[in-house]
Amino acid sequence: MYNRKQLLYLKENQLKESVHQNQLLQKELEKQRLVEQERERISHDMHDDLGAGISALKLQAEFLKLKIKDPELQDDLNELLKTSGEMSISMREMLWSLNAQHDTLGGFTEYAKLYAQNFLKRTPILLDIKTKDIVKETVITTEQRRNLFLCLKEALNNAYKHSRADRLHLSFSQDEQEFTMEVSDNGIGIASLSSEGNGLSNMKRRMQDQNGHFEITAGNCTRLLFRIEL
Repeated sequence: MYNRKQLLYLKENQLKESVHQNQLLQKELEKQRLVEQERERISHDMHDDLGAGISALKLQAEFLKLKIKDPELQDDLNELLKTSGEMSISMREMLWSLNAQHDTLGGFTEYAKLYAQNFLKRTPILLDIKTKDIVKETVITTEQRRNLFLCLKEALNNAYKHSRADRLHLSFSQDEQEFTMEVSDNGIGIASLSSEGNGLSNMKRRMQDQNGHFEITAGNCTRLLFRIEL
């Protein structure tokens, strides 16, 4: 009887613990659902309010440019149009980062390829893109996606400004639970890595924040490697 009571007592405790864990899980799922709802709300508000405001500002500047003949004012309006265009691009990037539907490798790689193509299409740099073994449905966190994208932006900007390259290679690969992004060019390379200029320290920090790995090879060309655990 004593052994049976002890066994019953243990089973009751296990059941209580299981119920408690289930409640915690339900709370966590509910918390994540509310976070995603808030992200979507912010995304919609930004699109409807800021997006409309930027578009209206751009249209007004273009209208004034047609009416005003003063060269100095024309230059000021051109700067205003340039700024509004940059704001529009930044807003689209923020909307993309807020959208939970893009929290997959497929969502990230497709947007990254599109961004790289648009960024380099008005430059003399030819872009080559390759993907290998990417499982598009693989989940990636919002922070991983955001930091990888910011590293890509920095890498492309450096290649355009400093490399003197005429060809850039961008590749994405997946090995089970490991994702790798590589950016390389055929430019003049980096003279010194000791100072970690050109945003290299930022890339390194972003990968460390995600428990990832950043590697740079600089010789006759530059090769940047970004790797994270999924």
